[in-house]
Amino acid sequence: MNALALNRRDVRPLTPGPTPVIQTGRLTLRPHRLSDADAITESLSDFAVTRMLARVPTPYDRQDALDWLVQQTSGLGTDWKLAITEKDDVHIGMVGIDLRHGRWHLGYWLNRYYWRRGIMGEAVAATLERFARRMPDVAVFSGIFADNPASLKLQQKLGFEIIGCSEVYSFARNTMVPHIETVLKPGALRAPRAM
Repeated sequence: MNALALNRRDVRPLTPGPTPVIQTGRLTLRPHRLSDADAITESLSDFAVTRMLARVPTPYDRQDALDWLVQQTSGLGTDWKLAITEKDDVHIGMVGIDLRHGRWHLGYWLNRYYWRRGIMGEAVAATLERFARRMPDVAVFSGIFADNPASLKLQQKLGFEIIGCSEVYSFARNTMVPHIETVLKPGALRAPRAM
């Protein structure tokens, strides 16, 4: 073995492993399936949902969902994209942690008919708790559009801190939107109280 081989560092980022199945008191967070396409299409066809997301186009149709699901179900990614389901196993939302530009980012959305029930707080907290067990020394970054106070409140209850503001292009709105940047530092996750 030559000296170059001994000095070369492995630059691949550590990953949290395969997407888990996570059970909470009332939810099952699981890997996506192709059969989730119709439910995803229904949720993301609603501008009330997509207006708060940066990378989701509008209008959103079934082919958009299938294109995304083929990538998610391929088993090739290192990211976590968890379908949020209740007892009936119908897809009602998504929480994901993905690696972008060397940093882990949290993103989430929920079908509008499930808002204000504490579902997103329960799903995000459970996902972050599992991620922290697998990647305890890793910060998780996120952010919300400035006109989404409910999401900012959820993140702050879980221990996220505001670290900056910027503007981010929203595909659904077709414009730049004020964006609040946040981070959850290692060890800072707070157990949710009734959200």
